[in-house]
Amino acid sequence: MRRSTATRRRPSTIALRDLMSEALTGILQRPARAILTALGTVLGVGAFVAILGLTATASSQIDARFSVLTATEVTVEDVAKESNHFADPAFPADADERAGRLPGVREAGVFWTVRTDTRTTVRPSLAATSDSGETTSVMAVSPGALRAAVPHLAQGRIYDEFHEQRAEPVAVIGSAVAAQLGITTLTAQPAVFIGEQPFTVIGIVDDVERKAELLLSVAIPRATAEAIWGPPRDEPASMLISTKIGAAAQVAHQIPIALRPDHPEYLKAIPPPDPRSLRSGVNNDLSQLFLLLAAICLIIGAVGIANTTLVAVLERTGEIGLRRALGARAHHIVAQFLSESAALGTLGGIVGTSLGTLTVVAVAVAREWTPVIHPVTVAAAPGIGLLTGIVAGLYPALRASQIQPVEALRR
Repeated sequence: MRRSTATRRRPSTIALRDLMSEALTGILQRPARAILTALGTVLGVGAFVAILGLTATASSQIDARFSVLTATEVTVEDVAKESNHFADPAFPADADERAGRLPGVREAGVFWTVRTDTRTTVRPSLAATSDSGETTSVMAVSPGALRAAVPHLAQGRIYDEFHEQRAEPVAVIGSAVAAQLGITTLTAQPAVFIGEQPFTVIGIVDDVERKAELLLSVAIPRATAEAIWGPPRDEPASMLISTKIGAAAQVAHQIPIALRPDHPEYLKAIPPPDPRSLRSGVNNDLSQLFLLLAAICLIIGAVGIANTTLVAVLERTGEIGLRRALGARAHHIVAQFLSESAALGTLGGIVGTSLGTLTVVAVAVAREWTPVIHPVTVAAAPGIGLLTGIVAGLYPALRASQIQPVEALRR
């Protein structure tokens, strides 16, 4: 027996416009609570955008520093004794000049630690006793090596090829050594004594970009050290090379032949580490750490939305019962509360994205960096806020849908 068309049960539906209207009405009824509820998502999404943006910005700065310093430095070691125990020092007298002829080399020079005896004593005057002096490292550093270290002078100047060729007794000292020796100014042309040898201090260095040990040492010209104490003993010499960006690997390959075409095996060139793998490792570690922090912020925001929505369900039990009595189905109640939490999540996502972007720009400007934010991060952030709102409102919405009309109206 067929049912008549009039007696067929028509499916209960709710228009999307009506659903959004209900959600907006529910939010506007309690604006203060809605703002506090959305605040959790604002903070979560804002932290998400800010953390990812600051990670990308910091990574770009790391890339730049790796390229400028690490990727432009080559060290060459004297390993002649390993091949031939009776071999002379591997670096020729004109090592600086030979290295400078290679394409891509900015500055290059030889250096080693001077061993005058078992205890190298630097004294501010000849009258000072050996016991009153400070045991300080003395380094023979050619002018090219000194320039390759990129020193920042507090006073005076560094020595050059003129001092090197004439084996002048001059010295450049670190600021810490100057303080130990009581040298505060170079106006009176102060001298320091290494053993019995006087050296006029012509420069005080307060910072270097390479070879930090120079700050705690007395640097003298290579030729001067050889004239007084002979070639390096015990500890072999090394060469420091500063190159143009991208030339370090090629220079490292060519330098042993350029310096010693007869015995290139006497020299070992150490190129910089591959900056791509190094940057990748650092960036991955930063990204994983900050993504975890962002996820924690989003979870906190979701818990805030879920808690506030659940309280709203308990307060609106009578309203829910009345809606059910008037024909609203369980899925209508679910859709209503989900739309409210989704709207709050989306609003919080939009505001949080804006605040996170402003935070990245402000920090970058304050640090004089270039702000970097991936477009995908900005585009996805409001969607993450929406998803957070839906997930947070799912349990309260399901609980609201299980309220029976009769029990709700009795309260």
